[in-house]
Amino acid sequence: MKYTKATNYALHIVAYMVKYDKRDNLSLHPLASHLNISPSYLSKILTQLVKANIIQSTPGVNGGYVLRKNKEDISLFDVIQATEGSSPMFTCEMDENHACKIQEAMEEAENAMETYLKNKKLFDII
Repeated sequence: MKYTKATNYALHIVAYMVKYDKRDNLSLHPLASHLNISPSYLSKILTQLVKANIIQSTPGVNGGYVLRKNKEDISLFDVIQATEGSSPMFTCEMDENHACKIQEAMEEAENAMETYLKNKKLFDII
């Protein structure tokens, strides 16, 4: 299993914002420079985080990005779901008339991982 590069960046972006711990807006270009990410790619990731209500965007000269959620409440799962979506990692493609035991085992594993990621807060890691 492998997460996308966008998820890697998103986790680091939100971790930086948790660590930054200020109410001032972080603007795109300094944030891109600090994280060594192209501004256009960073903008796409930030848009996903805004849509997931993890951060908020303020337009204008003094605008930028700031955490929307309480920094102590943001889980790894929140950020991963913002970039990866909520589709299952494994879907049985076999046409069976009865329950697929492999599908059941994979769902159990995914549920365990999801529970772990929901309980692991970025604030606690940082």
